[in-house]
Amino acid sequence: MVKPKKVLFVCTGNSCRSVMAEGLLKKYAKEHGMDLEITSAGLSAVDGIPATYETVFVMGDAGVNVSEHRSRRLTDDMIKEADVILTMEHIHREEIVKRVPEAASKTFILKKFGIDEKTAAFQDWDIPDPIGRPIKDYQFCRDIIKHQIDRIGGLL
Repeated sequence: MVKPKKVLFVCTGNSCRSVMAEGLLKKYAKEHGMDLEITSAGLSAVDGIPATYETVFVMGDAGVNVSEHRSRRLTDDMIKEADVILTMEHIHREEIVKRVPEAASKTFILKKFGIDEKTAAFQDWDIPDPIGRPIKDYQFCRDIIKHQIDRIGGLL
């Protein structure tokens, strides 16, 4: 049996963006028959906190139930065990590589994953954090992440 590839999404609190990415990739993987182990964590997360109400709501609109999600603080072991780490912002990637330098080759900003930087036009690679913002900002964030999951799904 082939070992599933471990994909880890990382954001700050593991209550919004990485939860969305985890849920959307799980849905994508199921729909495309992919064998992936998909998790998420936050650099500053407090273990055991539910996803925000807004995250649960906008993900429900996308056909993904994240109501059972509980936050996890990122550990060095999580970093070492993952095959691919996808972050929401450049500062998340920088912190991971600072903590576990050997993870540099497998840690990417989600919006940059699979893009040849030499040919890509300059853009803002960070996905904005919707925490504390109106529901439309959560929807905007979800839509950015969904677009990225659809774009990279075939690369995993």
